[in-house]
Amino acid sequence: MASPPPDLRNKLPRLVPRTRTSTREPPSVPPPPTPALPAPPTLEAHTHVRPSRRILSAEDHQLFLKSETCTLVEAFIYGIADSARGRAISSIKDTEKTEVVVKIVNILDQAGQILTQCPPEDTGSRFGNPVFRTYLDEVDKALPSWHAQLGLTDPSQVDEISTYLANSFGNKRRIDYGSGHELNFFLWLLCLNRLSLLPPATFPALALTVLPAYLRLMRNIQSSYYLEPAGSHGVWGLDDYQFLPFLFGAAQLVHHPYITPKSIHNALVLEEEGKEYLYLDQVAFVNSVKNVDGLRWHSPMLDDVSAAKNWAKIDGGMRKMFRIEILHKLPVMQHFLFGSLVRPVEGMSTEDEAGVESEEQDMEGGEVKVFDDEAGKRHVHANAGWGDCCGIRVPAAVGAEGEERKAGVGKALRRVPFD
Repeated sequence: MASPPPDLRNKLPRLVPRTRTSTREPPSVPPPPTPALPAPPTLEAHTHVRPSRRILSAEDHQLFLKSETCTLVEAFIYGIADSARGRAISSIKDTEKTEVVVKIVNILDQAGQILTQCPPEDTGSRFGNPVFRTYLDEVDKALPSWHAQLGLTDPSQVDEISTYLANSFGNKRRIDYGSGHELNFFLWLLCLNRLSLLPPATFPALALTVLPAYLRLMRNIQSSYYLEPAGSHGVWGLDDYQFLPFLFGAAQLVHHPYITPKSIHNALVLEEEGKEYLYLDQVAFVNSVKNVDGLRWHSPMLDDVSAAKNWAKIDGGMRKMFRIEILHKLPVMQHFLFGSLVRPVEGMSTEDEAGVESEEQDMEGGEVKVFDDEAGKRHVHANAGWGDCCGIRVPAAVGAEGEERKAGVGKALRRVPFD
């Protein structure tokens, strides 16, 4: 007779419900708010100062981040972004284009005319073209007459304000351009705001009329002289040259009825809507100068951003990025210029005290690292790529595309790298 099965009721472990981990995402940091824009200063008995670099150490940088000047810059940039929210480029009416706005666009057109008078040399190289320095020399000669068109004739005042415009086209010695030069253009506009020439009512036109004119000019300059990216991190950055089209462009697209973040992968949407929206136009330009096809390959950060749920998320992210990747980055802010309208903080270093050359004479971009390799060779590496010690420089994408176009292979099939 078979024995009965053992009674295991008291030996089996009791089933305990599994504790589920929370699937909620950690709360994100809210985007920076738009500070109140201070009223323009009283300029009676005002002394103008030629702008110079004052952020020459980490301590200087921390002083700036806590200063009223930092708040002023954020108030101006975020205020312009707010004014473009939900608006297409064609929505700017002629009544919003004040006389000063129209004159600024004319000045940019005149800068484009100088470009036609200084054609680049056909060096056969994809690196920066030396005629760019001649172009900047001609721009310097035109600065007084350009500001006279705006009603500014005081020599010391013009000297201060025009420094920002002169530095908005790129660096003369390095033949490069980056988001710091783009910021200089808006610091020039900020100076005009401090002089009561560009009140807040003009902000929509600054975003949607003046910035597109500036972008058209800079694209022509970049493609003519093969300006190298200043401080570029290659494909890991948002864009080799510009940032503000993405900040203002994301604000434009908030609450758009049918253009979604993923629409940047649709060539037809870029072609049809790019003329109305800065973000789409800049993506289309980036696509046009890269030698591989697809944002996934040449601009992975833009590709990642396109996965956001909506444009409001991207809008907030761009505001955070402006603060973190520009204002809070010492290699970028080392080139920030302070004068009497964009004032430094007491206690900041001066170029003379630090023993450094002026911004115009500076040969290096960003942080400089000096070290000896295993063979005892001295290396001096700038923030942008390698130094001459390694014999390697990274050309701009516009340079590679331009040389291919001149060689007649611009329409060839684009290479797709291995996954």
